[in-house]
Amino acid sequence: MTIKLRENLVAYAFLAPFLVIFLAFLFYPIFYSLYLSFHRVTDLYDVFGAMQFVGLDNFGKMLHDGQFWWSLLMTLYYAGLVIPLGIITSLILALLLNNRLPFRSLFRSAYFMPYVLDMFVVGLVWVLIYSPHFGVLNRLFTLFGIDTFLESGFLGNPYSAMPAVALANVLKGSGFGMVLYLAALSNISPSLYEAAAIDGAGGWQRFRAITFPLLKPITLFLIVIGVITALNAFAEIYAMTEGGPNVEVGGRALGATWVTGYYLFRTFYVSLKLGYAAAISYVLLIFTLIISVINMRLFRTEER
Repeated sequence: MTIKLRENLVAYAFLAPFLVIFLAFLFYPIFYSLYLSFHRVTDLYDVFGAMQFVGLDNFGKMLHDGQFWWSLLMTLYYAGLVIPLGIITSLILALLLNNRLPFRSLFRSAYFMPYVLDMFVVGLVWVLIYSPHFGVLNRLFTLFGIDTFLESGFLGNPYSAMPAVALANVLKGSGFGMVLYLAALSNISPSLYEAAAIDGAGGWQRFRAITFPLLKPITLFLIVIGVITALNAFAEIYAMTEGGPNVEVGGRALGATWVTGYYLFRTFYVSLKLGYAAAISYVLLIFTLIISVINMRLFRTEER
């Protein structure tokens, strides 16, 4: 046995545990869910055997599913709140903490720490903060004579539920974007700012002409990650609102925070429509790929 062959066998031996886990828990489920999306399960006690091939019926069903289109609309609404607010908050934190402030490292760690926490746990904490009777925010609002949310709370009002969930997600994830922006800011040469200052450029002009253009790759990355996060949003919705509160649309009661990820969960685990849920998951994957490609091409065009 040659030395090269022996080294390859040792490498494959170390890779074997990961490959087994990858094939069993990621590779196989991906292709099995694709197979499942073209079938209808007729017996829930025999999921692998009792299947009826329906072709593209599961995908065609979405065209006439009002709840699915409502969930997509709520997902777009959620993304429209989370992505811009998250980017702006991350950028502001990075610009502030890029200065030589006392305890700068402590502030950086404190703002990043919520990102590593589980979203479900964070959601439960925010449920207490938004509580209508003993929540911190309602207590503060009552000091200023605002009692709008005293009965229903922020999460019980159909008009404030989605913004409340979005705010919790933004404050949790802004530390991640802050770290990325800080890394990018550290790579900008100070000579660029010095030359701009000599030419008479003010602070806003330097930010608009130097800082923001050089931070575009990070902004693109955060937009793509934000789109993927919004399309897969579930834990925060389940922990804080469970898809509610209901709002009447066209004579039907629909959840004000009924995003597509939560609708997928209900379709699979509550309605037990396994094939239809698998089809929805692949539609979400296609949407994610399309939006990511569009964002990348738009930013490439601007850079040219």
